Amino acid sequence: MNTSDLNLFIRIAETGSITESAKQLGISTAAASTALKRLESKLDLQLFIRTTRQLRITAQGEKFLYHCRQALTSLEQGQISAHEMKDSVTGELRFSVPSDLGRNLIFHWMNEMMDLYPSLSVDLNVSDSLSNFFLDQVDVALRYGKPEDSTMVSFHIATVKRITCASPSYIAKNGAPSHPNELRKHNCLLYRLDGRLFNNWEYQKGSDSVRVKVDSDRVSNDTDIVRRWAVEGMGIAYRSQIDISSDLIDGNLVELFPDFKSPTVELYLLCPGRKQVTPTVIAFREMLREKCAKIINDC
Repeated sequence: MNTSDLNLFIRIAETGSITESAKQLGISTAAASTALKRLESKLDLQLFIRTTRQLRITAQGEKFLYHCRQALTSLEQGQISAHEMKDSVTGELRFSVPSDLGRNLIFHWMNEMMDLYPSLSVDLNVSDSLSNFFLDQVDVALRYGKPEDSTMVSFHIATVKRITCASPSYIAKNGAPSHPNELRKHNCLLYRLDGRLFNNWEYQKGSDSVRVKVDSDRVSNDTDIVRRWAVEGMGIAYRSQIDISSDLIDGNLVELFPDFKSPTVELYLLCPGRKQVTPTVIAFREMLREKCAKIINDC
């Protein structure tokens, strides 16, 4: 159902004539008749009663006309609002993102956003620790997990699966574990944040619940380093679906235990307060939601 057909329908209802409406819109009478039939077929309704002498709108047509006008008015207002927002997305956006997301995805996404909003500039802080908004001088931070600080404004971006993965070269050399309990025999690449070592990996398959404490000869406080170690065949990683999406698609990493589910993790965009929720931040939030949703659907 396209807007030109809807506009034609409104014009015919107002003029009571297909010929006159076609003339006003600069199209042929035949094209207008075809468009009206197409709309009626799409709706599976008769919008007008046609006789040799007159064209009269039906009761169903009257009802549709009311909603059609509202819909087109709303669409027009939305277009105006979108253009107003485009003009208001200006200035500098200072933000902090996790290392994996920042280097491998948001690096590219921000280029697209800056092409869309030429007056926008960015100041990017790549860090896995939760930013101190005042010391780091950032407006927003993208982080996994809901913040404990209730004074922050938090926007939910995505619910993300955790995936256990390894490179084809690691699997060829060491074999692929068939059950999470076999991870104890493998080198598992670990991540440390603020002194906490993430070495307990959790899995669920029906009533089978497994929690495995894994070991490693490699630990980093940078999640992108952990991802790179995995790609280079140094061990098995336990990563978020979004962080390793391109490696999974390209075959650089292979998912292990697809029949087991690990706890999901929530991705949030955090602001220190309402004052920081500007049109620029809102545009950034919507871009993140759209991009993350696409990755989750594609993987």
